[in-house]
Amino acid sequence: MSGTNSPEAVKKLLENMQSDLRALSLECKKKFPPVKEAAESGIIKVKTIAARNTEILAALKENSSEVVQPFLMGCGTKEPKITQLCLAAIQRLMSHEVVSETAAGNIINMLWQLMENSLEELKLLQTVLVLLTTNTVVHDEALSKAIVLCFRLHFTKDNITNNTAAATVRQVVTVVFERMVAEDERHRDVVEQPVLVQGNSNRRSVSTLKPCAKDAYMLFQDLCQLVNADAPYWLVGMTEMTRTFGLELLESVLNDFPQVFLQHQEFSFLLKERVCPLVIKLFSPNIKFRQGSSTSSSPAPVEKPYFPICMRLLRVVSVLIKQFYSLLVTECEIFLSLLVKFLDGDKPQWLRAVAVESIHRLCVQPQLLRSFCQSYDMKQHSTKVFRDIVNALGSFIQSLFLVPPTGNPATTNQAGNNNSGGPVSAPANSGMLGIGGGVTLLPAFEYRGTWIPILTVTVQGSAKATYLEMLDKVEPPTIPEGYAMSVAFHCLLDLVRGITSMIEGELGEVETECQTTTTEAVSSPAQSSEQQELQSTSDQMDKAIVSRAVWEEMVNACWCGLLAALSLLLDASTDEAATENILKAELTMAALCGRLGLVTSRDAFITAICKGSLPPHYALTVLNTTTAATLSNKSYSIQGQSVMMISPSSESHQQVVAVGQPLAVQPQGTVMLTSKNIQCMRTLLNLAHCHGAVLGTSWQLVLATLQHLVWILGLKPSSGGALKPGRAVEGPSTVLTTAVMTDLPVISNILSRLFESSQYLDDVSLHHLINALCSLSLEAMDMAYGNNKEPSLFAVAKLLETGLVNMHRIEILWRPLTGHLLEVCQHPNSRMREWGAEALTSLIKAGLTFNHDPPLSQNQRLQLLLLNPLKEMSSVNHPDIRLKQLECVLQILQSQGDSLGPGWPLVLGVMGAIRNDQGESLIRTAFQCLQLVVTDFLPTMPCTCLQIVVDVAGSFGLHNQELNISLTSIGLLWNISDYFFQRGETIEKELNNEEAAQQKQAEEKGVVLNRPFHPAPPFDCLWLCLYAKLGELCVDPRPAVRKSAGQTLFSTIGAHGTLLQPSTWHTVIWKVLFHLLDRVRESSTTADKEKIESGGGNILIHHSRDTAEKQWAETWVLTLAGVARIFNTRRYLLQPLGDFSRAWDVLLDHIQSAALSKNNEVSLAALKSFQEILQIVTPVRDSDKPETPPAVNVPVPVLLGSISGPGLNRPFVRTDSIGERLGRYSSSEPPVVTDELEDLNLWWAAWNTWYRVGSESTKPPITFDKLTFIPSQPFLTALIQIFPALYQHIKTGFNMDDLQKLGVILHSAVSVPISSDASPFILPSYTEAVLTSLQEAVLTALDVLQKAICIGPENMQIMYPAIFDQLLAFVEFSCKPPQYGQLETKHIANAKYNQIQLFAPAEWVALNYVPFAERSLEVVVDLYQKTACHKAVVNEKVLQNIIKTLRVPLSLKYSCPSESTWKLAVSSLLKVLSIGLPVARQHASSGKFDSMWPELANTFEDFLFTKSIPPDNLSIQEFQRNESIDVEVVQLISTEILPYANFIPKEFVGQIMTMLNKGSIHSQSSSFTEAEIDIRLREEFSKMCFETLLQFSFSNKVTTPQEGYISRMALSVLLKRSQDVLHRYIEDERLSGKCPLPRQQVTEIIFVLKAVSTLIDSLKKTQPENVDGNIWAQVIALYPTLVECITCSSSEVCSALKEALVPFKDFMQPPASKVQNGES
Repeated sequence: MSGTNSPEAVKKLLENMQSDLRALSLECKKKFPPVKEAAESGIIKVKTIAARNTEILAALKENSSEVVQPFLMGCGTKEPKITQLCLAAIQRLMSHEVVSETAAGNIINMLWQLMENSLEELKLLQTVLVLLTTNTVVHDEALSKAIVLCFRLHFTKDNITNNTAAATVRQVVTVVFERMVAEDERHRDVVEQPVLVQGNSNRRSVSTLKPCAKDAYMLFQDLCQLVNADAPYWLVGMTEMTRTFGLELLESVLNDFPQVFLQHQEFSFLLKERVCPLVIKLFSPNIKFRQGSSTSSSPAPVEKPYFPICMRLLRVVSVLIKQFYSLLVTECEIFLSLLVKFLDGDKPQWLRAVAVESIHRLCVQPQLLRSFCQSYDMKQHSTKVFRDIVNALGSFIQSLFLVPPTGNPATTNQAGNNNSGGPVSAPANSGMLGIGGGVTLLPAFEYRGTWIPILTVTVQGSAKATYLEMLDKVEPPTIPEGYAMSVAFHCLLDLVRGITSMIEGELGEVETECQTTTTEAVSSPAQSSEQQELQSTSDQMDKAIVSRAVWEEMVNACWCGLLAALSLLLDASTDEAATENILKAELTMAALCGRLGLVTSRDAFITAICKGSLPPHYALTVLNTTTAATLSNKSYSIQGQSVMMISPSSESHQQVVAVGQPLAVQPQGTVMLTSKNIQCMRTLLNLAHCHGAVLGTSWQLVLATLQHLVWILGLKPSSGGALKPGRAVEGPSTVLTTAVMTDLPVISNILSRLFESSQYLDDVSLHHLINALCSLSLEAMDMAYGNNKEPSLFAVAKLLETGLVNMHRIEILWRPLTGHLLEVCQHPNSRMREWGAEALTSLIKAGLTFNHDPPLSQNQRLQLLLLNPLKEMSSVNHPDIRLKQLECVLQILQSQGDSLGPGWPLVLGVMGAIRNDQGESLIRTAFQCLQLVVTDFLPTMPCTCLQIVVDVAGSFGLHNQELNISLTSIGLLWNISDYFFQRGETIEKELNNEEAAQQKQAEEKGVVLNRPFHPAPPFDCLWLCLYAKLGELCVDPRPAVRKSAGQTLFSTIGAHGTLLQPSTWHTVIWKVLFHLLDRVRESSTTADKEKIESGGGNILIHHSRDTAEKQWAETWVLTLAGVARIFNTRRYLLQPLGDFSRAWDVLLDHIQSAALSKNNEVSLAALKSFQEILQIVTPVRDSDKPETPPAVNVPVPVLLGSISGPGLNRPFVRTDSIGERLGRYSSSEPPVVTDELEDLNLWWAAWNTWYRVGSESTKPPITFDKLTFIPSQPFLTALIQIFPALYQHIKTGFNMDDLQKLGVILHSAVSVPISSDASPFILPSYTEAVLTSLQEAVLTALDVLQKAICIGPENMQIMYPAIFDQLLAFVEFSCKPPQYGQLETKHIANAKYNQIQLFAPAEWVALNYVPFAERSLEVVVDLYQKTACHKAVVNEKVLQNIIKTLRVPLSLKYSCPSESTWKLAVSSLLKVLSIGLPVARQHASSGKFDSMWPELANTFEDFLFTKSIPPDNLSIQEFQRNESIDVEVVQLISTEILPYANFIPKEFVGQIMTMLNKGSIHSQSSSFTEAEIDIRLREEFSKMCFETLLQFSFSNKVTTPQEGYISRMALSVLLKRSQDVLHRYIEDERLSGKCPLPRQQVTEIIFVLKAVSTLIDSLKKTQPENVDGNIWAQVIALYPTLVECITCSSSEVCSALKEALVPFKDFMQPPASKVQNGES
């Protein structure tokens, strides 16, 4: 009001007042003088007030009655001009607030009069309005009078006045209430005790109210009275009133001043007692009315609903509910129930429309709805109002579809199918697919033929009503088709939007509050404050619990109805925007239910969206399972109202955008997807994407649906699990329109994003998602069983995607995820399992490369967890899966190999799990991995895994798919061993630490530490595992593998064995080497002898390897040699181990069994090994051979048994210098000196083995056939060659028995024949007389023996005879080759005469023994020369044996197999006799040689007068040479025997004489040709005999007369015989005449003549005293006979005769002595 208080304004007011008064005075001058006077006095009054008072306005107000009086009088004139002037002046005064209460009363009275006179009605209204609005002076009666005045003016005949009055009334009513509000404001600080109003006993008990409040109260009470058609209490003077106006006023007061009613009990009382009953009463016609029911049935006529009142009542109700719900809980329940009833189908259309509008007003107020829910639905015996509202809306919408609307005929027609023009006829064909020509469709719902357009009724979220605002209409308006549906539709949408946004907002608040309070509570330090905090927290928790109960109730109350309605609308919607809204509503509801944990309702909404996404009647089990069953096609009974769930109709009003195959076991035909399906799908994706966290178990529904859609659309998984459009594999290919084609990448993208967003889900939700995917996948697996059709890979692909994006917390989902994928990997459908494996391996690789926190290197548990499924895959038998697994391993190795750490056992386990039967490519890939490991990763893996590497490499060696792999793996084992060797110290250290840790654990748990080869230290165990693996490979069925493994094993032990602890060698020997030997021996002895044809088509097998047996033989050879070599080189390590002798025996046993095996290769090799271990003269360490055995020079007491000293934990000595080696014998450990005795035992064991081998192998078999095994020459040679070395060690104890045994073996060995096909290689060509190596070996053996005896002690010399026997036996072979059992052999004895046929039929060829026998003979002679005088040699008649033996070849002479034999025999005999005879003479008396003499005589006899005939081709020179040999023999007799006749038995001498006699007159052989005769007669020999005879016959030294007699007799016999021959010849010659005599006779005579000449020569040479006189006489007596022969014709005889006669010249002068001795 500052404007009117300023001095200028006051000045202006005074001026105006004065001018008004002047004007009035002027107007009334003529007619109304009193008025003029009053006006003039008024001017003076004003001037006076202005002059006297400083507060002019206040003074004016005090005197206002007087100031106003002139103007009132002016109005009283009823002159329009004056009245107008006065009213304007009064208004001016009022506007300056200078009117007092009295003046105001006067003014009102004056106005009332004007009104009654119907004067200046508009001006009146204006004045009243100014009066009441400018100040508050008008009260009580005056006020009521002013208000009545306005009402009265409202009911005049003038329209303008009526309307102005109505507006004024409204304004005045507002002013009244505004005054009250202002009054309350003024008294706000004064707190009053509200006085309880006792019922309505006194309507006017308003004494407690202040003035303005009282006015307002009275006014409101009277308005109620008026509407109820009762008399007013306060507004006295009302003449008429309309209900519509009254209701409007009531509504505006309630709407504008709710606080008045809420703050003052009196007003609240009015509301309860007046307004509500009034409303209910006025509603009754609407409730009772039933459209179309005949009025006659009811007794009283029913009042028809009246639109204006009904509509206004609904407005009032809306306000009441909105503003005073808390006061009028019960009343509102009735109102709301009424509202619901108004939606019934039998109510008029307009009523339903306004009811829907009213409900819409409620639906946009979620807090209000919440209150309904709290007040009714949550109370026990109350109407479920909120539920009813929602259900009513649902029923309403259904009824619009099911019942054609009645009431408005035009509407009915339009809904029907009359196409009578108008814009509505367009949709008549909308049942068709709207693809055709340019028809633009109106947005509409269509369901089973009912078509309802969608109108734009209001902006979302505001309830802007159309019909509730038609206050000017009296008749019910025509409701356009679709209006009610559109409003109802908006109701639903707003309801959903409101509830969800409200609840979600509150939820958010509660959650944040709870979080902050709990964190505060936790972090607050002091105890007291903590308690407070906890207190507040618990309050908030209680509040939250209460709130949650309300939210849940709200949702539970409304979801059924909402879902029913929304589903129906979704099905009916033909407009994309509408569909979108419906879907959005369903989505928000689903999300809300999810957040509140209301599973059933959540699933129901989701199911609805899912069903919408799929073609109608699509058979999808998930949607028809139990949860869904509660929703589909089942009516809910809600408080007696039936809400029918309508299942989607089959006819579609949508454009078909895709045709595809249903995902089913037996897909029948195709299914079509419409654009609405795609829209639903996108909603579904949206739901899953944004609200995944609350989906829980409904993931099942969502994902199942998506899977089917993806299938129908033909999306296929690509790398990483994303789905990309792909061609459907079978059936009619998916048909997609371009519309959907552009959508597909988007959909696939959203799908991927959906699973990417799973990284933001909490753990529980994530598990729900995984579980859902797994069960989906299980279904897909079931479906794919038993057929190889394309399976649905959706679930697998998405599991992969989910896993990949959740790597940061992979632990929580790894087990279910991989567990399921492993099941998929085992699926029979190849495509399915391929993807399972793809997913699994991708996840593992991703998991290992992911940057975890903490990193994997510090989180070993996680690493093992990640690798575990890789191992699990090994249990799958499908090769394609295993290939994937191995490829994965390879990639892991390539990318992560350095950091696998504890994961190594798993990775290696995967390689090792590949079995033999799993195909080449698998094995090859696995092997590739292993190679990579061995070449690159051994240093990076924990040493504990090295053993696994060894095992795995070994297992590859045993795979028999691919030989190369086996061989390469053996190579890898070699590389591994090298690595062990190089990194020995580090590995040992690490293993020892690990061992200690495990030991500790084991002790804590109280269990025994269990690992292979346990007592050995861990590093040694590693070696032992390696050796054991190689050992297994050494008995592989494939020869190449065995060979390679064997070589590797022995090389490794050889190269790296020094690293082992001495105690470990025990295990190596027994568990590795001997075990291996046993297995090899067993396999070799049982191996198949069948011939193997070519190995694999084009590979030829050498004949020496063409049976399994031969191949095993090679292995046996290799193994035995290897073991022997180790025994040889490592003996210094092995001997200190306690059981060396037992090991030695076992080894010898193996050598023996190998040597006796019926395989030349094996047996020979066994002997080589035998040789090797016997060459151990001193234990030579490694490579260096110290000149002196280390440290043994120190005299140390002999220690029996093994030594356990502290030094056994030897340091790693990696040097080979002697000094270092000596260092090993540190002072703490005295060197081990092996017991000599024990050593001897070893050698004797070896001898026994040798003996057994020898005797077994050379013993002739009993029967012979083609397959009889006869040992080969190299074998026998080797066998015999072993003896000398062996003998060196056992000579001290070698006795006669042993010699006997040896002899047997030597003899048998030499007797063994050779096979005819081997003979060319062994036999010398017949011209060379050389020994075979076997024979040489035999002789060497004997040589060694005899040399040993020679230098040995006396007691050994008794062995000489045995050696002679042995050698002599060999000598006999020259003439009589030995027999080998019953074997028939072909001899090559007469090689000279018949060329040997090498390949003759005989299987076996005996050797040419001649050179051997001859060499033996030389040895005998040699030996005899050395030993002739030995006692044993003398005692054992060695000389006799020699002679006896030589007698054979000598007697055979020319019949000997070889000419050299008898010649050698002769020379040998001569040599032996030259030494032996003196010895024999020496021992003559002992009689030890008695039996020798006859033997010798016979020998001479047999040789000199042999029965064998010289060969025909013998040349003259040869013959002469042979004769000279005979002569030598005779010479021997003459020099060595006859001179010592006294010491020689007489019989012997007699025999010799006879023999010489015989020789001297040897008759010719009858077979000589004439040409040769003179040669063949052995003249020299005869001469020699003669000479010897004569020499000894005439010797003076004849001791006994008997001897002399023998000589003389011999001579006389000789001479007599000559005489006879000559006589006979002469006679025959004479008789024969010219005929020549027979050849023999001529020869004979020639011989005799030669003998005579020889005799005479001999006689001359002899001492004259030795020759008997008779002899001479006999000789001379021959002369005449000789002379007679001169006549013979034969020239030969003549020349012989000449020779015979010439010597007689000496008898021409007989010497003197002859006379003297003539008779004596």
